[in-house]
Amino acid sequence: MAYIPRLKEEYKSRVIAALTEEFGYKNVMQVPKLEKIVVSRGVGAAVSDKKLVDYAVEEMTKITGQKAVATISKKDVASFKLRKGMPIGAKVTLRGERMYEFLDRFINIASPRIRDFRGFSDNGFDGRGNLTLGIKEQIIFPEIDVDKVTKIAGMDITFVTTSKTDEEASALLKEFGFPFRKG
Repeated sequence: MAYIPRLKEEYKSRVIAALTEEFGYKNVMQVPKLEKIVVSRGVGAAVSDKKLVDYAVEEMTKITGQKAVATISKKDVASFKLRKGMPIGAKVTLRGERMYEFLDRFINIASPRIRDFRGFSDNGFDGRGNLTLGIKEQIIFPEIDVDKVTKIAGMDITFVTTSKTDEEASALLKEFGFPFRKG
C-alpha cells in the first residue's frame, strides 16, 4: 500500500464533508482544495556575495524536501547595483504529497517554535482565496541546524487554494488546523 500524507487523508475523510456542510456545496468538485504552496526568499545582499544565494537554495531544499531554484532579476536597477540576470533569491513550489507533508510540519512543528507566537493574522488573503505570510526566521524549522546558520533570514510562504473567496480559503485552512489569531 502506498503512503498517503496525514493531511491528505484528513482532507478526503473529514474536511470535504465539513466544508460542504458549512457552505452548502452541491458537488464534491466545488469544495476548495489546496493547489500548491510556494516558499520564496529574497536575498538582497546577493548583489555583493553570490554564495548567499547558494546558502538560501540549500536551506530551502532542506526545509521543503524538494530542490529549490535560484530566482534571477528581470531588469537592471542602478541604485541597488543590480544587473539583469543576477541571482537574487530562491523559491520552491510544492504540490501533491510534498505539499501536504510540508503543511503538516509547518502547522504542527514549525509554527509553535516561532517566538511569542499567538497565531497568524488572516490579513494576508489576497481576495481570491490565497494566503501569503512572512516568516522572520528560518531556524523555526527543525531541519535547519542552528549552529551552522550564518545569518538569520526570513521567507514568504504562499498557500494557493482553488477557492473563490477568502472566507472559503480561511475555512479550508482552519479545517487543516492552521493556527489563525483569535478575534
